[in-house]
Amino acid sequence: MTTPSRWKAADILTITKATSQSAPVIGPSEVVPVLNGYGFWDAWPVQSTDGAVYRTTDGVEIWMALGTPLFDNPDDRHSHARIHVIHRDDSGWRHVGPALPDGFAPGSREWSGTAVIDDAKRNVTLFFTAAGRRGEAETTFEQRLFAADSTLEEGGSLVDWRNLRELVQRDPEHYMPTTGGTGKVGTIKAFRDPAFFRDPADATDYFLFAASAAGSSSAYNGVIAIARAVGNDWELLPPIVTADGVNNELERPHVVYRDGFYYLFWVTQRHVFDPAGPTGPTGLYGMVSDSLFGEWKPLNGTGLIVANPEEAPAQAYSWFVFPDLSVTSFVDDWGTDGVRRFGGTFAPFLHLRLDGDKAYVRN
Repeated sequence: MTTPSRWKAADILTITKATSQSAPVIGPSEVVPVLNGYGFWDAWPVQSTDGAVYRTTDGVEIWMALGTPLFDNPDDRHSHARIHVIHRDDSGWRHVGPALPDGFAPGSREWSGTAVIDDAKRNVTLFFTAAGRRGEAETTFEQRLFAADSTLEEGGSLVDWRNLRELVQRDPEHYMPTTGGTGKVGTIKAFRDPAFFRDPADATDYFLFAASAAGSSSAYNGVIAIARAVGNDWELLPPIVTADGVNNELERPHVVYRDGFYYLFWVTQRHVFDPAGPTGPTGLYGMVSDSLFGEWKPLNGTGLIVANPEEAPAQAYSWFVFPDLSVTSFVDDWGTDGVRRFGGTFAPFLHLRLDGDKAYVRN
């Protein structure tokens, strides 16, 4: 494939109330804090190389999420985020603490990624975004992609963090820098959210991430980027999907292989669509292909899989799909009365049904 597949304005134009699916309204009883006084968002579990959620012999899932103390303005959290470890078992969610040791990460804060455990079930590699630079006097929005290794101990602890390395260098032919701009929410350029994927076709490892197209005449130039493992290094490739001229942020892209098809998922918000063109709702979107580098076709003809309900259009965000088609997200601005309230906790899981180029939310 020499050119990326396009997510077009014409696709978004066909989104209607009749063709879109909405998640159930999140009620007060479903907004349960993980840790009082803290908010968490953009979560991911430790996964096996096939994408399945890893569980210890005691049945504990090891999750990570961005977290901060709660702020009066929830948007302030992005300038203070750290990756935290949270355990999940039959009793619910339990906060463990920051994942990385103080002073270990190279950024002024840590943004999202993924984590994968090796086949021996001993080594966990974290792929993450370093935002800004450690020690910077003024908060910047530069983004770099890093990985680090840790050892999994009995009980689910991650220790001995080591081997911090930058994954790829930006290719200016395809990807624009993230060092400019004011940092206003919705306008930040992307080089973030690495998501590991092992292609079952040939066992080659990749990671996908959100980026911004170089050389664009539009301020709405989001793309989905990909890098391939070559020995112990990574080779940055051209983007596989572009929304240039349509949407600024195709966030947290990731792939699930199912029934002979590759399903590519991402999330985006209504306010990052080009206002001069058709705009879609905040939701989970996706495409399907018969190969990782084939032609990607929008699921459901539009790309939209599930949106927030009209009466709570920002209630959840950052949906992430697993091979069993369960879907996690976090509670964002919830409620139906128009009052802003940041949930900062895990939203109820959704479950999908995939049928070729169609995707549904199971009731």
